[in-house]
Amino acid sequence: MSPVTDAVAPRDCVAIDFETAGYEAHSACAVGLARIKGGRITDRFYSLLRPPSRNVMFTWIHGLTWSVLKDAPTFAELWPETAAFLRGADFLLAHNAPFDRRILEGCCRAAGIPASGLPFNCTLKGTGKPARALGTVFSSRKLSVVCGHFGIELRHHHAGSDAEACAALYLCLRDLGVTDGQMRI
Repeated sequence: MSPVTDAVAPRDCVAIDFETAGYEAHSACAVGLARIKGGRITDRFYSLLRPPSRNVMFTWIHGLTWSVLKDAPTFAELWPETAAFLRGADFLLAHNAPFDRRILEGCCRAAGIPASGLPFNCTLKGTGKPARALGTVFSSRKLSVVCGHFGIELRHHHAGSDAEACAALYLCLRDLGVTDGQMRI
């Protein structure tokens, strides 16, 4: 994509967020997706996921427990619906994209499913040097802080809310002048 086009309009993408039950890359216990098409959020998807272990370590962060997750679909069972949602996206988007890319790839690998192969852009990266160069400095680059700065509604550590907030943040960063190239990882 040329710099002129990159600076004019955001491309079609899907923001993705995972909550995890443990440290393992395949331990997703919730996924949220938010589609951006034509420069606006057009669709959302959220699902709990049954993690590979009953040991849910991060309940204190996301509030999810084994009793809530045990009857949820596995990543492999949910993949056809997830893959359909991702279809047509130019790239995936996340706040701290290396984490969500690691979880997506780990879950795909554990399920024997080829990963989407879509590149990732990172709003966390966009809130750093690119935003500072345009005169916007954040007291912290945490999703909750930058969402507060822009007035973006957020129920932090709910994968659906985090994905939608990331999509909204991406649109705000693009409005500031941060380009897709500056957010690419």
